[in-house]
Amino acid sequence: MKPLFRTTAITLAGLSVAAPAFAQDLTFWSWRGEDRAVYEDIIKDFEAANPGITIKFETFEATNYNTILSTALAGNSGPDIIQVRAYGGLETVASAGYLLPLSTENVPALAGFPEAALKAETLRADGVTYAVPFASQTQFILFNKDLFDQLGLSEPNTWDEMLANAEALKAAGFFPFANGTGTAWQAETIATAIVAGVIGPEFYADLLAEKVDFTDPRYVAGLDALKEISAYFPDGFTGLDYAASQQIFTAGLAGMFAGGSYEVANFLSQNPDLNLGLMAAPGRTAEDPKLVGLYFDGGYAGNAATQHPEAVVAFLNYLASPEFGQKFANGLGNVSPIPGVVFENERLQRVAELNQSAVPYIMATNFRFAEPTGSVLLQAEVQRMMAGQVDAAGAAQAVTTGIANWYAPFQK
Repeated sequence: MKPLFRTTAITLAGLSVAAPAFAQDLTFWSWRGEDRAVYEDIIKDFEAANPGITIKFETFEATNYNTILSTALAGNSGPDIIQVRAYGGLETVASAGYLLPLSTENVPALAGFPEAALKAETLRADGVTYAVPFASQTQFILFNKDLFDQLGLSEPNTWDEMLANAEALKAAGFFPFANGTGTAWQAETIATAIVAGVIGPEFYADLLAEKVDFTDPRYVAGLDALKEISAYFPDGFTGLDYAASQQIFTAGLAGMFAGGSYEVANFLSQNPDLNLGLMAAPGRTAEDPKLVGLYFDGGYAGNAATQHPEAVVAFLNYLASPEFGQKFANGLGNVSPIPGVVFENERLQRVAELNQSAVPYIMATNFRFAEPTGSVLLQAEVQRMMAGQVDAAGAAQAVTTGIANWYAPFQK
């Protein structure tokens, strides 16, 4: 792709979304290598309906994707179509002028998207949406139903019941949890997926209302609970990376895995016979709500320097359509925010049910807008806590102090 001046983007609102008649080759970058087969099938469908447009799908390792993308865009190159992050991750590329502005004029289907989904792909500084949201993601606990049935276990309604389940799995020779913290972002995942119920919805409401910070006793208690349950992680879990954790679970060696809705299709592709259940993290008592963490994962954007703006907008319109949303949900087992999508898969139906009792996946949704991000801070502090280098209160203080460098409410 050869660059054009970014001012090309200004005229896009008036362009037709119909595909141009002449041949155009587009590139499409993503960090979701495990989803390649589904995306390539979806692209084939689009190409068949839009003769003259071809799309090459390329993927990069997730932890390096942002750097690779930013470097390419800064050099006035990069892909024509970009899978972008949400929230603060979007702002990094959108604020630099690298993305095509979107609206209901050039992508009419955006009018029907949930407000929260659009907010995740909207730049705070100008109020403009720069990407078509592609999925909500939910952080919860996945469990092996067959192992639970074999041992007579049921979904826990309290924290003590979850500990008892973990003890029963351990006594039977299984890993209670397959998780490790060797991959940094997994340390953030478990801090919501396992202990959101212990922390409780009131803390998150107070945090968003700028009444408290992460040193609040409710959040510290959640980190303490996370440390407590790590006794049921595999030996050497502080060095266990994400891929190895996945393999332990899909091989049937562990009863539970704290992860996200994005795991479901991948786990079942690795082991189609896995009898997979999904559950929310319990609170201390049966009266406490079971909670999951919810966020919007990212979106599809157009490169403002593309030579083929009409073709890019045509594809973005397809990515906003119910036809795409249904294929996306069915093929990848993710919850699409596109109106009209029917969740045929029983596990997607279960995710949608769990989402009715959700708190924000808070570092992603609210604390990735400047450096150091809340995610980076929490990941590092959970790793340190698991290694015995800091206690829960110290970890919470370090997170709060780090965010206070740029977040005024924590500077009080």
